[in-house]
Amino acid sequence: MNPLAKLIGGTVLLIVGVTMGLFWLAKESEPNSQNASVKESNDSNPTSSLSEVLTPIQAISHVHGLAVDVADASRLYLATHEGLAVLKNDTELYRIGDNRSDLMGFSIHPKDAKMFFSSGHPPTGGNLGFQKSTDGGMTWKKISGGVRGVADFHAMSVSLVNPDIVYGLDEGRLQRSMDGGKKWEMVKNTLPQVISLVSCTQNESMVYAATVNGLYRSVDQGETWANLSENLSGAAVVSVAMSPRDSMKLISFSEKLGMARSDDGGVTWQKMEGALNGEIVMNLAIDGGNPEIAYAATRGNSLYKSVDNGVTWNKIR
Repeated sequence: MNPLAKLIGGTVLLIVGVTMGLFWLAKESEPNSQNASVKESNDSNPTSSLSEVLTPIQAISHVHGLAVDVADASRLYLATHEGLAVLKNDTELYRIGDNRSDLMGFSIHPKDAKMFFSSGHPPTGGNLGFQKSTDGGMTWKKISGGVRGVADFHAMSVSLVNPDIVYGLDEGRLQRSMDGGKKWEMVKNTLPQVISLVSCTQNESMVYAATVNGLYRSVDQGETWANLSENLSGAAVVSVAMSPRDSMKLISFSEKLGMARSDDGGVTWQKMEGALNGEIVMNLAIDGGNPEIAYAATRGNSLYKSVDNGVTWNKIR
C-alpha cells in the first residue's frame, strides 16, 4: 500500500477532524505594537457596515474549510483548529474575533457575505452543534444540536442554491436539515467512510461525497448514492470543489490522481501533472466571481492559488 493510502485509509475519520498524521501547531505572534488586534471597517462591503476585530497572525493550523468571500474576492476565509481566519490580498493573515473553537465543518451563505455556518468543538471540550454567524465570524450562535445530542459535524455542506438545505456527518452518520439547521433528520447512509461533502452549486437536490473509495453523488438530497467516476473509484478522494458558475467544472485531490479537474460534472477527470509540489491537499475553494481562480490548503498548512482553472498553482503562504 502506498504512503498516501496508509495515511488516508487508517485515519480517515480524523482527516477532517483533529489530525491526519502529525500535528502542526500554529505560531501566533506575541502581542506587540505591530501585532495588536485592529478594528477594520467594512463600510465598503455593500452587505454590511459592521466593523470587525482582526488579530494579525503568522501561521495557521489544521485548515478544515476554505471559502472565498462572496462580496470581496480579496478575502479568503480559513476555518482552522483555532478559530476563523482570513487571508487578505493573498498576503495578510488575520484571526477574526476572539473565538478559538476548532471549526471542523464550515460553509458560507451564497449571497450574504456576513453569514457563515460551522460546527466543531470548543477549546474547553464538548461539541458545538450547528452554529451560525451573522457578523462575518465575529460571534457565533448555536442553532441546534443535531439528531443525537450535540453534534460535531466533521463534514458539512450548506446548499448554495437553497441555504435551508444542510448536510452534516457526525460520527459517521449522515444528517440533513431542510430548515436552515433548526431541525435535523437521519439520512440512510450507504456510503463508504466520508471525508467531505460538497453541495451542487446549481441543483439543490444534488450533493457530492468525497470518500475513501471514490467520489459519490446523490440526486435526491442524500436519499440514495452512486459512485460517480471510474477515474477516482477504489481510492480516497480527499477534497473537491465545484465552480459556482458551472456545475460541470470541478477540481479534486485524490489518492489516485493527485490534483485533477473535470469538465463533465465529475464523471471523468484529467490529472494535472506537477501540481502543488507533491503536497496533500485537504481543502479546495473556487472564486464565485472568477471561476478561473482557485485556492488549495495542504496538510502541511501551505496555501496555493491558481488563476487558470487549476492547471498551475503558486504557493502564496
